Amino acid sequence: MRGRSGRLVLPRVVAAVSASALVVLGCAATAIAQPVGDAPVDTPAPDEVFNGYVLGTFEDATIATPQEIIDGATGHDPFYDEPPLHGDEAPGTLLKAKPFDVLFTVVKPGNVSAWKIMYVTENLDGSPDIGTGVVMIPDDGRDNATRPIVAYQEANDSVGARCHTSSQWSGGAVGDASAWSALGPLALMWGQGLATVISDVGNDADPAPHGVFAGKYAAKTLLDGVRAAFAVDDAGLSRDAPVGVFGIAGGGVGGAFAAELQPTYAPEIDLRATVLEGMVVDQRNFIRFAGGGIGSGFVFATLLGLEPQYPEMRLDEKLNPAGKALADVWRTQCQNSYFFTPFLPLEAMFTSGENPADIADFQHVYDDNRLGVGDAPRSRILITSCGADDSFMSVVPAQDSRDLADRYRAMGTDVVYRPSDCSMSVFFTNLYRWGTDLFGMQTVDWLATELSRP
Repeated sequence: MRGRSGRLVLPRVVAAVSASALVVLGCAATAIAQPVGDAPVDTPAPDEVFNGYVLGTFEDATIATPQEIIDGATGHDPFYDEPPLHGDEAPGTLLKAKPFDVLFTVVKPGNVSAWKIMYVTENLDGSPDIGTGVVMIPDDGRDNATRPIVAYQEANDSVGARCHTSSQWSGGAVGDASAWSALGPLALMWGQGLATVISDVGNDADPAPHGVFAGKYAAKTLLDGVRAAFAVDDAGLSRDAPVGVFGIAGGGVGGAFAAELQPTYAPEIDLRATVLEGMVVDQRNFIRFAGGGIGSGFVFATLLGLEPQYPEMRLDEKLNPAGKALADVWRTQCQNSYFFTPFLPLEAMFTSGENPADIADFQHVYDDNRLGVGDAPRSRILITSCGADDSFMSVVPAQDSRDLADRYRAMGTDVVYRPSDCSMSVFFTNLYRWGTDLFGMQTVDWLATELSRP
């Protein structure tokens, strides 16, 4: 925790300018939906985003030293060196924890305590694996044992190493889109006193390709990250704390599977509520819908992020030289690279000339990653996504989210479905609402309300 002796003029100016810009953009902001029961799903006002706690983090922020900036950017932290496993460690076993100063770009925000964690998790075949992540808690005077916890699965689809959350929040993976998209939701969560646990989906520094698109694997890393966070003594979180899941885009798949698996995989976690936004519900439909469009690069990356947990896909044997060359590069890169290949012709990457949605060897993988066909989530679910397939930012089929809501309801799960409007008209007339809703910020009040129930 850093006191007011570390306050700087620059962060105050940044806060004032940012707040002013949001107020200007948000003057026309309106709620996207009427309250459902006693849990509203509304676009937050600028003063809710720049709440008292957040303004304090600006006031008490410091600028990192040149050495801290270099160390963060290179990301070579010996913390990620894996200890040998004995084979009898239960999933969620904390292997080590390390306090660190949150560092985003060159700014170290004040009044937040953070730890990197390394823990045991589980591959899809049941073998043990090692995951890393971060625990971040606002320093607001509240007893940490009384805090609800949010298991946050970011919109991070990076297949490469040192691209994930524990790098992002300690000065690495600079410019990663998922970290920037998390700023608003985290500001709202910390402003409400919520502790946050974010998984790297594997060991962030592992040079092998990361299985970020394997939903059940991502779910286990998220749930095991929460288990490990309970064991960080200095954090002081309660094992009886109410827990919520917040998953968006690629993280929404892991978040949804976490809700489905929790009753059997981690029944001791008191999972109360789950927020899912913009996730791929059915990978076949996603590939057909987004392939060849603005999200085509992410479609190709999806295959690369499945193979580590489904090695029988044998991608290299099916890719032609152009496809293999691109795959070799992306297996080492962060997700921002995928934005540079919109309209990528997927069929032209494979020797068969097939759409990867139709390749026979991949069908069981798509089946295993389809949401809403396993166990019923017991937590309450809020699903939100762009509500129309012709919306400006539609990358996943809108109908799939509606279908998922229906399937969960048929299982007996309490579901709230509230789509957002990502249309061009909202983009030009109410950019504030368009942006905040795209990042899921309108759902945080709902989540906090659910976690505050007795």
